[in-house]
Amino acid sequence: MNNYAFENLEVWKASRKLVSDVYNLMESFPSLEKYGLADQMRRAVISVPSNIAEGSGRSAPKEKIRFIEYSYGSLLEVYCQLLLASDLKYVKEEELLDIKTTIQDISKMLNGMRKYQIQQLRNQ
Repeated sequence: MNNYAFENLEVWKASRKLVSDVYNLMESFPSLEKYGLADQMRRAVISVPSNIAEGSGRSAPKEKIRFIEYSYGSLLEVYCQLLLASDLKYVKEEELLDIKTTIQDISKMLNGMRKYQIQQLRNQ
């Protein structure tokens, strides 16, 4: 079975793992957060790999850049929500630090992709 191009991207693989990590963290959230912070976090974290995949299917560098930026924005949203969850004592400090490292790694990869696409745009 052939893979789509995005399935070979390390940033997509890492962001896919981030989804699992965040979902696992949310298992300990109180039930009152089911439709609050947890729901928002689910939507944001799913958006990270989804936008990478969608952007990879675009042919124009400008469009690819836009979806990379959407993914980056969602990544920062997830981090903000994790900070809030930590403030509310839903996430332990060591859990937050572990996931922050993953977020930083994904951030660097997204920035690298964005720079590459900007260079592609300049070369047109």
